Amino acid sequence: MSQYVTRFRRSGAAPARLRFPGAHRRPRRVAMLSVHTSPLHQPGTGDAGGMNVYIVELAKRLAAINIEVEIFTRATTGGLPPEVELAPGVLVRHVDAGPYEGLAKEELPAQLCAFTHGVMQAWAGHRPGYYDLVHSHYWLSGHVGWLAAERWGVPLVHAMHTMAKVKNAALAEGDTPEPAARVIGETQIVRAADRLVANTSEEADELVRHYEADPGKVAVVHPGVNLDRFKVGDGRAAARARLGLPQDALIPLFAGRIQPLKAPDILLKAVAVLLDERPELRSRLLVPVVGGPSGSGLAKPAALQKLAARLGVADVVRFQPPVGQEQLADWFRAASVLVMPSYSESFGLVAIEAQAAGTPVLAASVGGLPVAVRDETTGFLVDGHEPARYARVLREFADHPHLVDTMGAAAARHARSFGWDTSASATADVYTAAMQEHRRHVPSHHG
Repeated sequence: MSQYVTRFRRSGAAPARLRFPGAHRRPRRVAMLSVHTSPLHQPGTGDAGGMNVYIVELAKRLAAINIEVEIFTRATTGGLPPEVELAPGVLVRHVDAGPYEGLAKEELPAQLCAFTHGVMQAWAGHRPGYYDLVHSHYWLSGHVGWLAAERWGVPLVHAMHTMAKVKNAALAEGDTPEPAARVIGETQIVRAADRLVANTSEEADELVRHYEADPGKVAVVHPGVNLDRFKVGDGRAAARARLGLPQDALIPLFAGRIQPLKAPDILLKAVAVLLDERPELRSRLLVPVVGGPSGSGLAKPAALQKLAARLGVADVVRFQPPVGQEQLADWFRAASVLVMPSYSESFGLVAIEAQAAGTPVLAASVGGLPVAVRDETTGFLVDGHEPARYARVLREFADHPHLVDTMGAAAARHARSFGWDTSASATADVYTAAMQEHRRHVPSHHG
C-alpha cells in the first residue's frame, strides 16, 4: 500500500493482498452518506466545515480513478432537485428527512429512520448490486450506513471525523459535553463496520483505546488538500492588496467555525496579552476572524465580539463572514500566521490549506495537528490553551518578520505531500480490502 496508508495489524498477520490472489476488485460505485452536512454547503457556516471539503474532494478524486460516488445528504431547503451532479461521476442525492429549516444537529438522531427510508427508496429503483460499498461519514451517517450495508449485502467503511469520548476528554470551558447516546451509537458503528478510516495514527489509537476497535479493521489515510486552489500563487503582498489589508501588518488569522471547541477566544486573549506587553505593536497588528457561529457557539453568536470589546482589542480585530474556497485561499496567503488553538481536531484541514498557501501555522498540539504541522519548521505547536503561550509565539513573529517567509516556504513544501490524489488511491485500497474480507465472510452471514 502507499506510504499514506498504515494498516493496524496484529503482529504476525500476513498482508491482506498476499492472501487472496486475484480478488482485488475495486468498487465500481460507492454510496457515500453525509446526513448532517451537505457537500454543497459553504464551509465555515452552520455545521459545514472540514468534513464537507473532505467529502467533496475525496469523491471527485475517486470518480477520477473510475469509482463512481453517490452522496446522500439531508435536504435543508425546499425545492432542491432530488439529485445534483457535483462533478462527472459524483452525484449528490437530497433526502427528505424532517423539517428543512431550524433542525439542530442534536435533533437529527430522531430523523435517521426517515433518512434511511429515503436512501432505501433511491436504492429500490436500481438493479440488485447497484452499490458495491457504503462509506459513511460521522456517527449519524454510520447508523444509516450500518443498516444499508446489511440490507444490500455490501461492506461498510466508516470515517468518524470526530469522536464523542475524545471531545469530552478535552472540553473547552463552558462547552456542552457530547451526549451518552452518541457514545453508544459510535460504539455500535465501530463494531459493525468492516473498515474504519482514521485521519492519523493517533486517531487510530483512540479508536482502539476508547472504542475497542479491532486494530486489523483500522486504516490510516491522511486527508488531502486541493493543491490547485491552495497554493502560494502571486504571494502575500498581492493577496493583501486584493483584500485591502496593510502591507506591513502582523496578521494572525483565525479561519473556521466560531464555537468553543475551535477556541477563537484564545487568540483574542493572546492578542490582549501581547498588546499589554508591547503596546507599540497595536498600530501594525490586524486580527481577522473569518467564519460564522456554529454548534454550541450558536447560543451566543455575538460572544466573541463582546469578548474583543471587553479585552480592549476590538480595534485590531476584524470579523469576516465565511468566504468561498477561492477567497479563503487569499486570506491564507495574506496572513502572517494561521492560529488554531482548538481543543480537539481530528486532523485540521485548514492547517494544511494555509501551509499550502505558504503560511506558517500556530496550533494547539492536539489530535491530528502534530501531523499537519511540523513543529518549529512549518509553524509552532503549543501545549495547552494558555493565552500567554500563544502571545509568546506571536511576539516571535513580530520581532523576527523573516520567520513568516522562511517558515512559509517550508510549509508550502510540506503541504505538497498531502495531495487528494494520494488520499483517494489510499481510500480505494481500503475499499478493496473491505470488499475482499466481506466476500470471505458472506457465506457465514447467511448460514
